[in-house]
Amino acid sequence: MSNSLSEADVLKVASLSRLKLSEAEVETLGIQMGSVLKYIAMLDELDTESIEPMAHAIEISNVFREDQLQVSLPREKALSNAPQTDGNYFLVPAIL
Repeated sequence: MSNSLSEADVLKVASLSRLKLSEAEVETLGIQMGSVLKYIAMLDELDTESIEPMAHAIEISNVFREDQLQVSLPREKALSNAPQTDGNYFLVPAIL
């Protein structure tokens, strides 16, 4: 494997990432990304036949608590510091 990615490969990744790169950055990133891929390719040399697939590198488990009904904050108090309300809901600018 080469020590650098082609200019076309770097420009494609930059396009997908919505990055505008200078010529110097394209060359530098090509070398850096190539080094990363070369390092990752070393993993292909490992014998993983006897290792079971796993979703996480360490043993973890979710710790969920039981849902318990509790007294909520009164609506008036929750809305009291809001910049804008209609009396029942927070008013926020439309996003779409």
